[in-house]
Amino acid sequence: MSEFETIRFERTGSIARITLNRPEAANGLNQVVGRELATAAGLCADDPTIKVVTLTGAGRFFSAGGDLKAMAAAKDDGMGAYVKALADDLHEAMSLFARMDALLIVGVNGTAAGAGFSMAVAGDLVVAAESASFTMAYTRAGLSPDGGASYYLPRLIGVRRTQQLMLENRTLSAAEALDWGLLHRVVPDAELAATVDELAERFAAGPKSANAHVKKLLLVTYAHTLEEQMGTEATFIADCADGADGQEGIAAFLGKRSPNFS
Repeated sequence: MSEFETIRFERTGSIARITLNRPEAANGLNQVVGRELATAAGLCADDPTIKVVTLTGAGRFFSAGGDLKAMAAAKDDGMGAYVKALADDLHEAMSLFARMDALLIVGVNGTAAGAGFSMAVAGDLVVAAESASFTMAYTRAGLSPDGGASYYLPRLIGVRRTQQLMLENRTLSAAEALDWGLLHRVVPDAELAATVDELAERFAAGPKSANAHVKKLLLVTYAHTLEEQMGTEATFIADCADGADGQEGIAAFLGKRSPNFS
């Protein structure tokens, strides 16, 4: 879409594809990227016909994180204010991605550092190329993490391993990130795009409502008691059963045929 300068936003049927598109700057995040990511995330969240969103990077990097040159250039006007505005836009995008009904599939095509790391692990499904690597790198630049890293990482891998990443700035290979539980799959570099597309097509043919309810259940699980979570489960499964996809899924199972979800 022509209105975007630093990302590509493409729509094919019920799949939206977002590509970070500053390869000359390692897909680093400046204020334009932050605003455009938030806008693209809003478009995806507001469109009920979008069932899957993919996110990847152009070139060799997924994203090197915050653009430190842009931050330094804002020093005279207030570097803190610049970084806060960038973080606010990024966080709006991350919140929308997490709470939208569509699934977010992240294809990590190269180095994911800083906020790039934060964005990568926030996917509902995360696939990485074999050459990808992951590092927080914030404290190396005298900064603390953003992008939801301090929310997702302890839940995915525990506090001790999160401390290693955030304080020691340990770099993980794709294989190590998979072993730690940060990824769902690692594939050869040449197969990444096709794998992400195959997953997107598969879930685009699936039950959007059921997948959306899975996302919502997992978002609240740590905030609920067992009884509260089971109450939410009961409400959600009833909602699915009343919906077209639930009724089609049950009918297809009983009829021993493939479902045709809306």
